[in-house]
Amino acid sequence: MSVAADCPRTQHEAFEEAYFAPAATRSVTARRDREEAPCELRTAFQRDRDRILHSKALRRLKHKTQVFLAPEGDHYRTRMTHTLEVAQISRTVARALKLNEDLVEAIALGHDLGHTPFGHAGERVLDALYADGFEHNVQSVRVVEVLEPMNLSVEVRDGILNHRGVGVPFTLEGQVVKICDRVAYLNHDIDDALRAGLLHEADLPPWVEATFGKSKGDRIHSMVLDLVNTTRQDYGHVRMSDAFQEPFLELRAFMFQEVYYGSSAKVEEAKVQGIIEGLYRFYAATQPERAVVDFVAGMTDRYAIQDYERIFMPRPWRLRDEGPR
Repeated sequence: MSVAADCPRTQHEAFEEAYFAPAATRSVTARRDREEAPCELRTAFQRDRDRILHSKALRRLKHKTQVFLAPEGDHYRTRMTHTLEVAQISRTVARALKLNEDLVEAIALGHDLGHTPFGHAGERVLDALYADGFEHNVQSVRVVEVLEPMNLSVEVRDGILNHRGVGVPFTLEGQVVKICDRVAYLNHDIDDALRAGLLHEADLPPWVEATFGKSKGDRIHSMVLDLVNTTRQDYGHVRMSDAFQEPFLELRAFMFQEVYYGSSAKVEEAKVQGIIEGLYRFYAATQPERAVVDFVAGMTDRYAIQDYERIFMPRPWRLRDEGPR
């Protein structure tokens, strides 16, 4: 089917060429492993975003832990709400820098698709059990390439793969998501820790307020503003200023010590290890390990608990001929 020269997609591509910063990624340059006919309505990165948005892996994130295991309350973040916050912060930065918002959104929506149940606690257990190791960013790429093949662009997959660790995305849009992932989780995890009573305002080092602001909104705004203003100076690399980068890393270290590894909310992690290890060894006895990793990593928290109970917990029973009482 032929595509009109003035269709909505081509009009948007013309807008990108005229308006975007010179270093921004244009949709017309998107590369796929398998060529596809262009869409009349959507650019390549908009199609990528929509494919991720409609995936089963994304829907499962609403029942996967962010940090706090089995919290009592409806307002603690899940892996899904974290993903949405990363996407929104990333889009704000991309818009301010005149980068490709659609590419940023696709990477952000896909960056945690491969995350395990029970957050990083589950990830550590799978990493220890599987001989080839386990990293959720690598698994996220496996989701979109193998488990729910979407034929996503190279640019999106690169951003997903390199959103964590030492790798640097080759697009500025991927670099935006990598930093905004940290901006999002540090700030919303402080918010959740305060709500849970694991932290109090007085526990935060005084330089946090002095540098970034008092409230969650103030902190996110100041970090994003510094990120945008610093990157605008040369567009060579998306980064914060030296004045913000050091305290930002110090805040991250503080959260690892006080919340991620050191808080009373982590006492349930021993149970997580028992659940994940039990399920893994049960299925690995009869199935290829690679398939078991995919299956267990794809579980939601509640499915993992239910499956563990089904397999390992005794269930009530009665004799067939017992009859009604």
